[in-house]
Amino acid sequence: PRAGARNTEHPPRTAPTMTPTSCSIFCFSPTGTSRKIADAVARGLQQKTAAIRTHDLTRAPAERTLTGTDAVAIFAVPVYGGHPAPTALERLRDVRGDATPAVLVVVYGNRDIGPAAAELAAFVAERGFVPVAAGAFVGEHSYSTVETPIAAGRPDRQDLAEAEAFGRSVRRRLETHGAAPVDAGRLRAPRTPLLPLLRFLRFVIGYRRSRRRDAAPLLPRTDTGRCTRCGRCAAVCPTQAIARGAEERTDPARCIRCCACVKACPAGARTFETPFAAVLARNFRRRKANRTLPES
Repeated sequence: PRAGARNTEHPPRTAPTMTPTSCSIFCFSPTGTSRKIADAVARGLQQKTAAIRTHDLTRAPAERTLTGTDAVAIFAVPVYGGHPAPTALERLRDVRGDATPAVLVVVYGNRDIGPAAAELAAFVAERGFVPVAAGAFVGEHSYSTVETPIAAGRPDRQDLAEAEAFGRSVRRRLETHGAAPVDAGRLRAPRTPLLPLLRFLRFVIGYRRSRRRDAAPLLPRTDTGRCTRCGRCAAVCPTQAIARGAEERTDPARCIRCCACVKACPAGARTFETPFAAVLARNFRRRKANRTLPES
């Protein structure tokens, strides 16, 4: 074009708007927290609940290809040590999309999410999904007990209401902006006050120095006097680390310390003793807010 003339040959490209008519949830949720939040997000995003399909990866991998311009995927996984739970990513390995909009949900126990959202975004993008929104929501920590509460009872009513509102905001964004991607790396958990953070970091450094590399891993224990052999722990274990009929044992090679067996035991026979529980309860007791991108 001539100098000073407006170039109309190549107008800016924008994502076409869309109205979601179907929604698929992919969640890994040993203790149920990620599933609850994903369900709430889906209720807000999808007006017709019959169009919501849930793929629970807690027990087995899923294989699903989402096509069409009206499908939306919700990926909900817990955060382990600042990263998406490795077992969750393994169960998602064969899921594929076709430029399918994806809502990312990372659930953490009131400490921090680290790079979990960015890592989950990169993982699903490699499989044909377009991350259009991301949320960091608080769920009760796996190590939380009555004696050492860590985000106990979360997600609560307020959390679920915020998750549903987030889903509605995602729907509005798709209807007005289409599948415009977001930078999930910008998603951050609220900051922890400096003194509790320093106390926690000092503990972690000291703990790592004091434990020998060949020390046995911490595992859930069974009080055989309380155990009724109901098999509930074996049924909820996501990695088959507990065998029915041998509930007193836990396979250290399979256990991921999710504590699903501890929380599900009706007799209170299962416990998980870790020094991290008391330290987390002490230093991360302040209620943290949920965060979303874009903000709902």
